[in-house]
Amino acid sequence: MNKKVKESLFSRPPIVVVMGHIDHGKTTLLDQIRKTHVVEKESGGITQHIGAYQVILPDAKTGDQEQGKKITFLDTPGHEAFFQMRSRGAKVADIVVLVIDAAEGLKVQTKEVISHIKKLEIPAIVVLNKMDKPGADPEKVKRELFKEGMVVESMGGEIPTVQVSAKTGKGIPELLEMILLIAEMEKLTADLKKPGEGVVIESYLDNFRGPTATLLLFEGTLKTGDVVATHSAFTKIKNLENFQKKALDQALPSDPVIIFGFDQAPKAGEEFKVFPDLTQAQDYIQSSKDSQLLTKESSINDPKEESGIKTLNIVLKTDVAGSSEAIEGILKNIPQDKVALKILKSEVGNINESDIKLVKGGRGLILGFRVKTDSSAKKILERERIKIMNFDVIYEMVEEMRTLMEKALEMENIRNDSGKLKVLVKFFKEGNRQIVGGKVIEGEIERGSLIEVMRDEEKVGEGRMVNLQRDKKDAESVSKGQECGILFEGGTEIKEGDILNIFTREKKRGTL
Repeated sequence: MNKKVKESLFSRPPIVVVMGHIDHGKTTLLDQIRKTHVVEKESGGITQHIGAYQVILPDAKTGDQEQGKKITFLDTPGHEAFFQMRSRGAKVADIVVLVIDAAEGLKVQTKEVISHIKKLEIPAIVVLNKMDKPGADPEKVKRELFKEGMVVESMGGEIPTVQVSAKTGKGIPELLEMILLIAEMEKLTADLKKPGEGVVIESYLDNFRGPTATLLLFEGTLKTGDVVATHSAFTKIKNLENFQKKALDQALPSDPVIIFGFDQAPKAGEEFKVFPDLTQAQDYIQSSKDSQLLTKESSINDPKEESGIKTLNIVLKTDVAGSSEAIEGILKNIPQDKVALKILKSEVGNINESDIKLVKGGRGLILGFRVKTDSSAKKILERERIKIMNFDVIYEMVEEMRTLMEKALEMENIRNDSGKLKVLVKFFKEGNRQIVGGKVIEGEIERGSLIEVMRDEEKVGEGRMVNLQRDKKDAESVSKGQECGILFEGGTEIKEGDILNIFTREKKRGTL
């Protein structure tokens, strides 16, 4: 290796993504590690966005914090609505920490994460959490992992396991040691001489500082004065902050940093680069203008107006770009062959006057996620009948949207078949009414039901059951194997040997 290149190589800290099923303790685990209280701040106890955090482990020999080793953690959301965000998190990480409740074992999202780990061929550590719970069975979890193709070390594989209690902190030191051991084996390096580059972890609109983004640096350095651009946004760095919003002189590879002052909020998941000047940064954006629009008109599943499918128009406003991505992804998965969703606009920021004008006069509504409504927009709302729905938890928003779509469906006539009767004898006929006797050969028949007359397996007519008798007494219902008499009303004359299909009809709103 060239001596100069070797000198510029930097042994960077590992970037660790924490994944697993909802409620299996991912955020509580990070609370223990970084000594903060993210769980208490999150709506519904679920992490809503990807966050990046960095911890420093004191030097093992001296206990010196300055000489300690760093680990960068990505905290990914756990609910299924965040598939896209979790997927993005996996792509930027060096090591996956898969958190599993030792008492509950593998769940749907656990298996989903395992498929990501296999696909990306990324080193993994299995954390068996909640070992303090009654019923914790680590061996059972290991056997379940084996069935999914993840063979842990104690069963002859290469994947290490660590038993912890995120609640008490037991096993956390061993987990951190294991992360550093794997990082050492992976020999993670970055070139400090290269122009800075990395990925946008999250972006949002700060009311005081404008479009702001959390960046994760992979190569080179970042410092004040640098010009940074993604495919959609650019800025000249005036201030650098770490994840705790403390000022930095310089950021090194694997450091998560906060930068504000972008011309617009960049997209979460976009790559960023450092450019020599603003002109080159703007040229870079111009060359990829097809992907630079954060606000776009998009039609989920491309509903066609001429198809006659009802369309529900939406303006989506969110606090951060990652929320927009997650919400759009999950809305796309709602069946739309009966009612289609059309996103007129999706962007970061508070609900404003232009949003209201966009849905005014049309069948549409404004969905807000952790945003407020501008004062000018509120004045218009006093005059206009426009629906604004605000949410703090994504899956609650999605459930409400599903309900609204179902309400837009037409009422359907649903037929419920209850039983069959074979006609054995004809007793009486007058006008359009007829009394016949028969035996129930299937199910149960009830008085007041509708009747379909079948002869030689073909339908010959319909009518209704005016009365039902068993043993010459009025009855509400008669079951299979029992004989009865019915008073039939209809334009068809029933004959011996006919099969009567007994059913009811009810109006129900259709389902998606």
